[in-house]
Amino acid sequence: MLSITLIIVILTAVISFTAFSNEKVLNDMIFYPPSITQDKQYYRFITCGFIHADIAHLAFNMISLYLFGEFVEERFIDIFGNGGKILYIALYLSALAVSLIPTYLKNRNNANYRSLGASGAVSAVVFAGLMIAPYVKVGFFFIPPIIPGFVFGPLYLLISAYLDKKGGGNINHSAHLWGALYGLAFLIIAGKLSGEYNAIDEFVRGISYYFNS
Repeated sequence: MLSITLIIVILTAVISFTAFSNEKVLNDMIFYPPSITQDKQYYRFITCGFIHADIAHLAFNMISLYLFGEFVEERFIDIFGNGGKILYIALYLSALAVSLIPTYLKNRNNANYRSLGASGAVSAVVFAGLMIAPYVKVGFFFIPPIIPGFVFGPLYLLISAYLDKKGGGNINHSAHLWGALYGLAFLIIAGKLSGEYNAIDEFVRGISYYFNS
């Protein structure tokens, strides 16, 4: 049976490749704030995460999702039992929307603004994974996997916040930042509500494991 992560990767790839050559599909799914403000097309908060700008954009997001998502999905099942898969789906889909709320509030009537891609949700999954296993070593582009997660996480947040404030470019750094923070908050709250998992305590244990291993 295919994992939820792999199903999301396949579905996103199929829809993205369709949108590459079909402008109507792209326009109907892309995150376009005025359509949400004026026409109440709230579905765009979700659908924009299933289309991408190009193959490189798609590949980066889906490889990152697959590498972290398989682990996070398995751990959610271990932690939350039968509800783990539902919570994992809820994390991914809700992160698509939540990560774009600041972007929407800033551009609600901006006819020149468009955004697409699963980066917000992928960031949420990655940071949920880093909180579960902060001792895992992570790489980034040309940097090999030598950075422990508990170091990589704060650096990623600081860089994303700086680039978002700086502005310019075609990357929605705000979605990266808020998606990552949402992933942490989701895991902490879900663990607390279930009474089965204290995410903060486990995070601290994970860091201790790194230094003692």
